Amino acid sequence: MRWKKVDGSGGIEDRRGESSMGGGLGGGGGMGGGGLGLPPLGKAGGGLGMVITLIVIALFLMNQCGGAGNGDSGLTPGLDPGPAADSTSAPPTGDTATEFTKFVNKDVQDYWQQVFTDSNKSYTRAPVVLFTGGTVSGCGTASSQTGPFYCPADNKVYLDLAFFSELSRRYGAPGDFAAAYVIAHELGHHVQDQLGIEAAVREKQQADPANANKWSVALELQADCFAGVWAYSAGKKGYLEPGDIEEGLGAAKAVGDDRLGARSKEQWTHGSSELRQKWFRTGYDTGDAGSCDTFSDVSSF
Repeated sequence: MRWKKVDGSGGIEDRRGESSMGGGLGGGGGMGGGGLGLPPLGKAGGGLGMVITLIVIALFLMNQCGGAGNGDSGLTPGLDPGPAADSTSAPPTGDTATEFTKFVNKDVQDYWQQVFTDSNKSYTRAPVVLFTGGTVSGCGTASSQTGPFYCPADNKVYLDLAFFSELSRRYGAPGDFAAAYVIAHELGHHVQDQLGIEAAVREKQQADPANANKWSVALELQADCFAGVWAYSAGKKGYLEPGDIEEGLGAAKAVGDDRLGARSKEQWTHGSSELRQKWFRTGYDTGDAGSCDTFSDVSSF
């Protein structure tokens, strides 16, 4: 991926070196590899169809700003993103990982902020918290073992940068764009939160507990699709190199429930490798968030 250093904090809240405190992690939207559970379900009102209504409205608004994808990876002709600080496909590490995360975070949230603005909606940016070992989140104490996650209680993404190396070494998904996919997926959960989709899905899970895991799968797959939509916009800016989309697809495959030890389909909370790849590819091929309706056939998950 072609990227460059950005000025300022890049939306990063750096807690590395701080000690963690508190109880266990309550939950949030994560990548699947960290074993995150669902947040506690509070009392919710509204009809059973509320979640569908919110999703349709949200996606209709997003569709006004969606583009038509061309399905290719690589650089887009005629677009120059400026001098690249890094064009390697190796997982970012050390100071490079910090600067890479700042760039991706800023670009992903710049994109969604513009989409919301064009749809006459307000978007509040989510801080990305960097930590080492463990930290306290609004969802409880997080550790590196939980993997990257989004906490809807405090609207922040939590990330131990060591996960990028783990993604390559342990999960077999190397490359800098694999890391970008992780960040974009977690910020996709923030987009869902901003649109009311996340809360509506939690309500649906409370009303339909027998299918709670299937609703979770739909939520995760939509975050994958949103990551693909952003990837399309990155390609339009000339940030993608040949092989980047394949790296993203490799990461999506690596964190499928069927690859991470879920014994049966009924235990899945994030979706199979095939589904995660399918929805990331859908977002990238269309460049349109309106294509990310993963809730139409929840019963099939």
